[in-house]
Amino acid sequence: MTDRVIAVENLSKSYLVGHRGERGGLYQYNALRDVLGRELRNGARKFVGALRGRHIVAGEAVEEFWALKELNFEVREGEVLGIIGRNGAGKSTLLKILSRITEPTRGRVTLRGRVASLLEVGTGFHPELTGRENIYLNGAILGMSRAEIRRKFDEIVAFAEVERFLDMPVKRYSSGMYVRLAFAVAAHLEPDILVVDEVLAVGDAEFQKKCLKKIDEVSRRQGRTVLFVSHNMGVITSLCPTAICLDRGSIIERGDARTVIAGYLSRGVADRQRSIELAMLPRNFGTQDERLRLQSLQWLTALPLRHGEPAAARIRFAVTAPVSAVTVGVGFSGSGGTRLLTYETDFQNGFRPDLDPGDYAVDVEIASLPLAPDIYGVDIGCRSGDFHALDYLEGCADVEVIAGPATPGTIVRRGAGVRLESAWSWEAARAPSDGQLVETGQ
Repeated sequence: MTDRVIAVENLSKSYLVGHRGERGGLYQYNALRDVLGRELRNGARKFVGALRGRHIVAGEAVEEFWALKELNFEVREGEVLGIIGRNGAGKSTLLKILSRITEPTRGRVTLRGRVASLLEVGTGFHPELTGRENIYLNGAILGMSRAEIRRKFDEIVAFAEVERFLDMPVKRYSSGMYVRLAFAVAAHLEPDILVVDEVLAVGDAEFQKKCLKKIDEVSRRQGRTVLFVSHNMGVITSLCPTAICLDRGSIIERGDARTVIAGYLSRGVADRQRSIELAMLPRNFGTQDERLRLQSLQWLTALPLRHGEPAAARIRFAVTAPVSAVTVGVGFSGSGGTRLLTYETDFQNGFRPDLDPGDYAVDVEIASLPLAPDIYGVDIGCRSGDFHALDYLEGCADVEVIAGPATPGTIVRRGAGVRLESAWSWEAARAPSDGQLVETGQ
C-alpha cells in the first residue's frame, strides 16, 4: 500500500491563441473584398477545426501555446508542497488540472481521495445562493452527507467570521468575506487534498495568519496533503518543507523549499536590470496617498552588491500636490519575509522636507553594506510625518549580496543576516592565591 496521493506523469497542456493581423498600422484601410476574403478564410478554418474536435479560436492566425510541458512529480500523504514561479509559469494551469477544472492535452494525473480547491475568489460558490446554502453545496460536491456537513457547520461559520451575513446571497459579499468563507469550507470539510492558490492574499493580515495556522494543522495533525501556490517566499518557507519551481511550463527545480527558493530568487536577480520601474507595479497595501508616487529605483553601484563594500541607489518619485514632512526609506528583507535592515532619510538629523508638486530624486549611500551574502527582497516606501503612508512597495526588487574582499569565510553562507561593527574588549583573568581576579590585558 503506497502513501502516494498525487502522481503526475508526462503532463502537458496547450492552448490555441488567435492573433489578428495588423498590416499597415492601426488605421489601415480595408477594402470590402479584403474583409470578405478574411472572414471566409476564418470561417473555413473554424469549420475544419470543429469537425476535428478542436476549440474554435478567433483571429486570422492561430498559435499553439504550451502552458505545461512534460511535468513529472509525486506528492505523498501529509506532504505540504509549495509551488513557485513567475507569472505565466504555469502554476494556475497545473492547479486547475489537479482540481479537475480543465483537462490535460497529454499525460496523466492520478489522485487518491477528495480534492478541495481554493483557486480564485468565488470559485465553487453560486452567487445567487446564501452563505449557508453554499456551505451545504460545497460539502455535497465533496461527497459529504448532510449530517457530516451539519457537524462541521458551526466550526466553519466561526472560522469565517460571517455569522451576520450567513443568510445573504454571496454575490453581495466583499472579496474578503468571499475568501474567508471559501477557505473555511475548503479546510473544514475534511478533504484528502487541499489545493490553495494565491487567493489568500485578498484577506487581511490577521486572517492570513489564521489560514496558515489551519493549513499547518490540516497537514501535520490530520495527515492531509496540501498544494500551496504563493509569491510570498516567507510563507512558502515557513509552511512548506518541499517546493517545486516552474518556469515556462516546466519544472526546473524540486527539493528542500529553502534551496528551491534561493535558486528561484538568484535566477530572478540575474534577469533584473539595475534600473527598476516602480510606477506601474501593483500596490498591495490598500489605498495609497495619490499625492506622491514612486517612479523608479536605480542602483548606482555595480550588481551584485558586496558585503562590507559601499552601496548606493537613487529613488525617483513624483509629487502632484503639496505634501509635508516627507521621509523616504529603503528596507532589505530575508527570504522568510522578515525585515532585516532599514535606511530612512530622516535618520539624518531628522530632516523631513515639505515638497511642492514636481519630480524628485533622493540618493542613499551606504559606506559599508552590513548584509551577509544572500538574496534579499527590497522594500521602498514614503511617508508623511510619523505614520501617514504615501506610497509603499514591498518586495519590489531582489538584490544579491556576495562576499567582499574582507568578508570572513565563516559568514559566507545562507542565513547569516546582518553583520554590524561593534566595540569589544578582551580580558584574560587568573585566580591568585587571595582569590582576586587580576586583569592581564585588553
